[in-house]
Amino acid sequence: MKTLEDLFEHQIKDLYSAETQLVKVLPKMIDKASDSKLKETFEGHLAETKMQKSRLETICREMNITPAGETCKAMKGLIKETKHFISEAATDDVMDAGLIAEAQRVEHYEISGYGTAVRFAKELGHRNIAKTLQETLDEEYDTDNKLDKLAEGRLNKKAIDQN
Repeated sequence: MKTLEDLFEHQIKDLYSAETQLVKVLPKMIDKASDSKLKETFEGHLAETKMQKSRLETICREMNITPAGETCKAMKGLIKETKHFISEAATDDVMDAGLIAEAQRVEHYEISGYGTAVRFAKELGHRNIAKTLQETLDEEYDTDNKLDKLAEGRLNKKAIDQN
């Protein structure tokens, strides 16, 4: 990588890999969630993630690059941790609280990645791409806030009551 454009392309491919991996694990998280609002949040985010992946494919076509070829090692690690947590025996309430924790780790990673990509796109003069990436960034923040409200509103309290 010699230029910011090269780095930007790398970031886009990394985000594409991250979204591709996330599409595969979210159904497992939906299956393990027992709270109906949490399931609904994960189901909504799965649909959103598929759209975000599609947006990245469109961006890649506009930039004349292939989205595949990168493996987002950070997302791979976050998903490995999520799968490990899911495999552990836990009550439904503790599982829900833990799934929120795992999902928020993913959201925070994506927020960081999309925030960087938006900044690079703007600095490189890719206004339309920056706007598209900003739309995804806003969705990631929204999902994180929904998860916060679920955790703080009642699910963490339910997990505390397991003692």
